[in-house]
Amino acid sequence: MSLLVVDKLTKTVHSGDAPLTILDAVSFAIAPGTAAAIVGASGSGKTTLLGLMAGLDLPTAGSVAIDGVSLATLDEDARAALRQRMIGFVFQSFQLLPALTALENVMLPLELAGRADAAASAREWLARVGLAPRATHYPRQLSGGEQQRVAIARAFAGEPRLLLADEPTGNLDQATGGDVVDLMFRLNAERGTTLVLVTHDVGLAARCSRRLTLSGGRLVRDEDVERSDAATMAP
Repeated sequence: MSLLVVDKLTKTVHSGDAPLTILDAVSFAIAPGTAAAIVGASGSGKTTLLGLMAGLDLPTAGSVAIDGVSLATLDEDARAALRQRMIGFVFQSFQLLPALTALENVMLPLELAGRADAAASAREWLARVGLAPRATHYPRQLSGGEQQRVAIARAFAGEPRLLLADEPTGNLDQATGGDVVDLMFRLNAERGTTLVLVTHDVGLAARCSRRLTLSGGRLVRDEDVERSDAATMAP
């Protein structure tokens, strides 16, 4: 059974007098444990697609189902509950709360989920991403790579079945971006989490076993790709 099913997903907005179609009848399914890259030029609809898959926005037509549950059948509160239960996010802009420490940022979604072990789990995940010594630091005291590691720890701490990442290396230098990618795929391998990554990064896309190419809002290519030895080598 596919974990994620996108069926004829369409998003149209009104721009001036004419409607603008951002996504046009996009369909695909992703099996559990897959690492899939969504690629395409700027403006092709990648980020819009990611938001629709997460239920952060509603489509004009078509549907998204996660673990057999159609998002269209859920109200806003139910979609939020599903995201909290099943989905982790890594954003290009990190989306850390500046008034919270690294530890508190990772703890927050766990506390919202009512986890009694929120602090212990957050500390464990910060240690797993190599940031145990920085737990009490605020985002402004962390480098870009360290902030992204906090974001990854926060995303994985809830043990999501699906991780959605929007240009996760976009604000990082090559070396730091490589470290972050290694970390994401290592955690993916350990936890069996399904990864769906929007990226312009050719190297990141090459590490995925599935590649979906968007152009002008349409899915123009859907291919299973062999990962090279260099791409799959453990860090």
